[in-house]
Amino acid sequence: MPLRHDMRRGVLLMLAACAVFTLMSALIKALDNRFHVAEIMFFRSALAVPVVLMVVARAHPGRAVWQALRTKRFPGHLVRAATGTTAQACSFFSLALLPLAEHTALTNTTPLFVTLLSIPFLGEKVGIHRAGAVLLGFLGIVVIALGQGAFSGGLEAAAQIGVIVAVLQGVFSAGTTLMVRTLSATEASTTITLWQSLLMTAFAAVFLPFFWVTPSWWELGVLILVGVLGGAAQVMLTEAWASAEVSALSPYTYSSLLWAILFGWIAFGDVPGLATIAGALLIVIASLYILHRELVRRRRRP
Repeated sequence: MPLRHDMRRGVLLMLAACAVFTLMSALIKALDNRFHVAEIMFFRSALAVPVVLMVVARAHPGRAVWQALRTKRFPGHLVRAATGTTAQACSFFSLALLPLAEHTALTNTTPLFVTLLSIPFLGEKVGIHRAGAVLLGFLGIVVIALGQGAFSGGLEAAAQIGVIVAVLQGVFSAGTTLMVRTLSATEASTTITLWQSLLMTAFAAVFLPFFWVTPSWWELGVLILVGVLGGAAQVMLTEAWASAEVSALSPYTYSSLLWAILFGWIAFGDVPGLATIAGALLIVIASLYILHRELVRRRRRP
């Protein structure tokens, strides 16, 4: 899909995508553990497939959509889908255990883990600036965890598990990001996206028979809405990245924290404490500084 260089359009679409993704998360949390994570993931992934097919068709007019599946690196796509599926499972599971704002803050730790994992997997050298930013981000995680009582045990055992699983989401999401970087050397973005969508749906479908719970009509409506909102947000996100440079739009992804606070307050009466706000700020500052250092490194390259 060609870059349109329309910054205003890109920002508006990014803000809208973040709002819709957060609303989707709020709906999943509102289901209140009525369904297994595998069932929710199936609806989320399966209903995104038509959206992805539409994006692929727009990116390659006049070309059969299924031609985008041609690849010589299927094992790489399989690993990428596996890490993506695991990250999604961690995200949905931790949603049931944590307030929406805390969950959103902790699942925004992906840039921190991308920096760490790039050392062994991509052979990158992390200087003192990026290392310091990673430490600052992890301090933010600790602050949020302390605010949730995650290290106290007892009545806060659920919060402890929720924090751990939410952070694991960041780890697996970072693995997904690194796989995309690796695959992008030889694969088109549409090929990567299409294989991801199909394989994640297949993974969820494998586990679905073991955990299926027949929903009521209104629950089915919520599950369908989760998938529709996820697909719509995916389109807006794709259009946003096609409208402006990644470096220009990345800071706006943290607007999801504001939406999480708003939706959490309206739907669940959750008011984030000082620890959550302070920890979220540390994570955002650390992630933005990592982005800044990445841009500095690019400018220095010959």
